[in-house]
Amino acid sequence: MADALGAERMRALRVLSGLLAVSVLVSGCTAEREFVPEGDAGRVSATPETSRAPVAVPTTREETVEVAPGVRLVVEWPAAPDRDTAGMVAAFRDHLAGSFRAVVTGGSDRGYLDVVTGDAVEELSAWVGEFLDQSRSVRGTVRVYALTVGPVNGRGAQMEACMDESGMRLLDTATGKPVARQPAWTREPFLQAAGMRLGDDGVWRVALLRHTELPSERVKGCLR
Repeated sequence: MADALGAERMRALRVLSGLLAVSVLVSGCTAEREFVPEGDAGRVSATPETSRAPVAVPTTREETVEVAPGVRLVVEWPAAPDRDTAGMVAAFRDHLAGSFRAVVTGGSDRGYLDVVTGDAVEELSAWVGEFLDQSRSVRGTVRVYALTVGPVNGRGAQMEACMDESGMRLLDTATGKPVARQPAWTREPFLQAAGMRLGDDGVWRVALLRHTELPSERVKGCLR
């Protein structure tokens, strides 16, 4: 595949041993970013196939974040979020917006580093670097919906969200035009699981990211 990432390099960046338990998140864990410039090789499920499917929950409001000219993030907030839930959703939102902003600014904006922790810092930096190395950028709209947050266990918790990046297009930064062969993430929604960790400063940050995609039964709840 033209411009494809090296298989071994991607495997090293993306394949983890499995979704860590919440208790592990308290002491530290690695993170990975599942939205890759070219294709979707190496993706793995967030949780076993026997896990429950996501269930859409009532939303109180729809928030639109203008990431950059031509790039938007739309978040459908869960109804009546408590303080911890609101903090986790905000961190997840800011991590997404920040990582896309880093890409479209050619790496000059690194604000996403404020909402990730541990190995996630290195992993997200590597993810942004892949776009820059390939002279790739993005344009369009990402929609985040059907968010659910599990119970807080110490300083750790897990949240899930349906992600629809079909409104996004991968661009060639030299021409500003979409590349001829668009990757799989521009076609179908997927389910994102995020391990969250509460810092000593009282701020929730993203510590681990995993995802499951179609045809998994779990992801069918993301179809609209």
